[in-house]
Amino acid sequence: MYYVYVLISLRDYKFYIGFSEDVQARLAEHNSGKNISTQTRRPLKLVYFEAHLSKQDALKRERYFKTAKGKTTLKQILSDSLSMI
Repeated sequence: MYYVYVLISLRDYKFYIGFSEDVQARLAEHNSGKNISTQTRRPLKLVYFEAHLSKQDALKRERYFKTAKGKTTLKQILSDSLSMI
């Protein structure tokens, strides 16, 4: 399986959107500072992920979520979850 995941920084409350075959291992890498993009934004919390059979489908979805329209969609999907953070 291929996963698209969304993390939220508990420091600046902005999203980080990524792709992985192992979401939990990837989250651990982000929170340990191994990813330069999120090093200064730790701690990060996993707020959403979705699974895809096709790597290409997952990469397309990741690219969509990184657009302005995709971020708006994410905020709608996660409206209840984000209000609890």
